[in-house]
Amino acid sequence: SSVVCRIYIRNMKTDVTILTEAQYVNPEKVDWYVQQILSEDRILQTALEERGMQVRRKAWDDKNMDWTQTKCAIFRATWDYFHRFEEFSKWLETASQETMLINPPSTIQWNIDKHYLLDLEEKGIPIVPSEICKQGDSRSLQEWCDSLGGEKWVLKPTISGAARHTYLIDRDNVKQHEKIFSDLIEKEDMMLQPFMEHILTEGEVSLMVMNGKYTHAIKKIAKEGDFRVQDDFGGSVHKYSPSKEEVLFAERAIAACDPMPLYGRVDMLRDNTGQWVLGELELIEPELWFRESPDAVEPLVDGIQRILSEG
Repeated sequence: SSVVCRIYIRNMKTDVTILTEAQYVNPEKVDWYVQQILSEDRILQTALEERGMQVRRKAWDDKNMDWTQTKCAIFRATWDYFHRFEEFSKWLETASQETMLINPPSTIQWNIDKHYLLDLEEKGIPIVPSEICKQGDSRSLQEWCDSLGGEKWVLKPTISGAARHTYLIDRDNVKQHEKIFSDLIEKEDMMLQPFMEHILTEGEVSLMVMNGKYTHAIKKIAKEGDFRVQDDFGGSVHKYSPSKEEVLFAERAIAACDPMPLYGRVDMLRDNTGQWVLGELELIEPELWFRESPDAVEPLVDGIQRILSEG
């Protein structure tokens, strides 16, 4: 009977696989950055296991993984996907036929490309004004800046992450960025946005939304002399208590997505008139700062349990 039991256990599907990237599965060196990733995953894994679920962590590109052997897989620190976009897209297509992905592939495909901001704007969500510079467009960066107006702009690829190829442009340095811009626009769509001055004084707030409801928030502030708020670039993270207006904004932004994602992070900032606008909607692999608010993981676990029970 023990042999039968072992075979049964081996054939039993894992309930949830937490998706990460290969370097974070069993890291040899654990610095502060990697420790944050491990802590976040541990909070989620523990909460799932406390509900009686079988959980494991795997790299999304693990060649030995049989995705039919997990009931669902949830995206966490798959932070290399934008450097390996073609490979990731192929994997997404295959894995989505073998298991349930959270958030779903249609959401990921939509959220990967910053064109989604214009979709949300059409649904009445205020965004940072955004111009899409199409791949192969022959206009110079100077022409794009002139048509958008203002004195300072942020240039970034429409498919990006961790501030990859993100540049702060002003009237004085626009010519220095022409070569970079022309090289990039040959290969991919770019986005140009007016620079929001409040980012330097007030930073950016991130509201986490699980199961359609706000759970917790943090504020990110760029280090002196920089405009990028990510901690990769020396930005600092602070606990934050949003107003009712901000909570409503974040929940509306998530509700405007179709289908509504199980979890997401709404990055908001004040525009140059002082109004709240959406900077980014992070639905693929957002850092969720459970370490700042561990109880906030429970609504996410509720949602995963519901999805599994609906099968």
